[in-house]
Amino acid sequence: MKKAVLLTVVVVALLWTEGCRKRPSDSESRDLQKPKVIGVSLLNLQHEFYQDLREGMRKGAKKYGYELKILSADFNPAIQANHIRDFIVQKVDAVIICPCDSKTVGTSIEQANNAGIPVFTSDIRNDSPQGKVIAHVASDNYQGGVLAAELMNEALNGKGNVALITSPGVESCTERIRGFKDKIKDYPEIKIVEELSAEGQRDKALDVARDILTKHPELDGIFGINDDSALGALAAVEAAGKAGRIKIVGYDATQEARRRIRDGKIYADVVQYPKLMGEKTLDIVHRYFAFKAIPREEIEHFLEGEQLNIPVRGGTWRGNSE
Repeated sequence: MKKAVLLTVVVVALLWTEGCRKRPSDSESRDLQKPKVIGVSLLNLQHEFYQDLREGMRKGAKKYGYELKILSADFNPAIQANHIRDFIVQKVDAVIICPCDSKTVGTSIEQANNAGIPVFTSDIRNDSPQGKVIAHVASDNYQGGVLAAELMNEALNGKGNVALITSPGVESCTERIRGFKDKIKDYPEIKIVEELSAEGQRDKALDVARDILTKHPELDGIFGINDDSALGALAAVEAAGKAGRIKIVGYDATQEARRRIRDGKIYADVVQYPKLMGEKTLDIVHRYFAFKAIPREEIEHFLEGEQLNIPVRGGTWRGNSE
């Protein structure tokens, strides 16, 4: 059985510091003894990915004795803005955000900055010119998009028409699409014929995929920017009687998507590690509390060199399934 080899790298990009590393003062050491309260606003909690991210954050918080206030923004930037305002009123010690909208979240981040509350982002970056973030913890989404394009090329034997199901308001997803588009240029006989947003939601992806299939009856492949997009597309493909003919590549490798890969319904997935991502986010928050500064230009690579073997024609899941 052929298989794709995936290199997954979790990157911690440190975007803002207060100076060089220093030892905590006596007063800071005493402050470390107080239980820390951290407000967390996640994109949503319906997706398995974010449930796993929450689990990882809880594991990290337990390690350091922190209290987490975890809320779901349900894809709504206005709800997320209310979360941040409430955290400010509650005077939490830090805020972690998975932005619903990378372009508009800066206003809320700036409000937290003005209140003296450090802000961290996880999975999705702040792309607004407003607001300063201490650190961002995420997968290398651009490289993930490149890998997805390589898988699509393999699935189509280098030739075919492809559609993209996107989520343009979310930075991590736009990076996946950017990586996919850049790499797919290496395969001149693969054409992107449609690109529509489903906002990462399965029911919307089902509707979007139906529209795509109606407009492009000769479609050969679909890349979904997350597994809900891929699974929604799969439902539309199956309803159209084209399961197996239209190749689907997803992103995240949730348990349901892995089952569909084993069944031969989805060609392959790009893997992420949300539990590790959540735990590493708390590690970085703890380092900030301990030192009040992180070395400038520091980038840490986790899992560098680890390879996962993803089945691309059904069969048995191989490699580290976390």
